[in-house]
Amino acid sequence: MFSSIRSAIARPLNMTAKRFSSNLVPIKSANAPPPAASYSQAIKVNGFIYVSGQIPFTPDNKPLSENPSIAEQAEQVIQNVSNILDAANSSLQHVVKANVFLTDMKTQFAEFNSVYAKYFSEHKPARSCIAVKELPLSVDLEMEVVAVEKEEPKL
Repeated sequence: MFSSIRSAIARPLNMTAKRFSSNLVPIKSANAPPPAASYSQAIKVNGFIYVSGQIPFTPDNKPLSENPSIAEQAEQVIQNVSNILDAANSSLQHVVKANVFLTDMKTQFAEFNSVYAKYFSEHKPARSCIAVKELPLSVDLEMEVVAVEKEEPKL
């Protein structure tokens, strides 16, 4: 038994850089804010979609109104994520993991969670919610997700 484990460990993985990179597909949606730096809105690889952190900016890259509530920010962030997933042949119902970043867990978590629960009530992906000191562009909320592609209908 141990010899088969050793031989499996010793075998090189068949994941060359060329093979892996040929499956990478950048995702871009005009219905979400454009990336603010050198990254993609999302990357699709082997049926998974990795959505970069989304902040509460509109698709035309504008912040929400002055001092928006966490609920308003959550609605915008989740809409941005949804639009990117749609462009990648996925949806919120295909999210497997969400990472949420808040600048003040004590005052923001409950309000954020009430909006999040509207979108993830029956389907509940794995989730982390982390308090951070600061987020880009002085926003209070950022969310990134991993999702899977929708299954193509079989004809």
